[in-house]
Amino acid sequence: MNAFATAMNAIFADPNMAVDALWFAGGTGPGIAIRVIRKSPDEVTPFGAGRILSETTMLDARIADMPTPAPGDLIRIGLEDFILQGEPKLDRERLIWTLNTRTP
Repeated sequence: MNAFATAMNAIFADPNMAVDALWFAGGTGPGIAIRVIRKSPDEVTPFGAGRILSETTMLDARIADMPTPAPGDLIRIGLEDFILQGEPKLDRERLIWTLNTRTP
């Protein structure tokens, strides 16, 4: 394990950075326990001469916890559900997925 992987494991173990979640591959079936880092950046979309500001929810998850995420998968954090949309993206070290989500 390299230094980056060790640092990522420490960050995902930190209760101030990551939270427990359940991953439902295909949106159904038994949930698999994972840890995720929740990010909620605002997204600006140009529309004609104006711009639309919308809230988004992005999640980071370790590939070791979630090897094969796909659009349509469901992630549950507490009482909130999120549906994966678009293709998951891997970081440069190929350790962390960035997942674009929407609420059902």
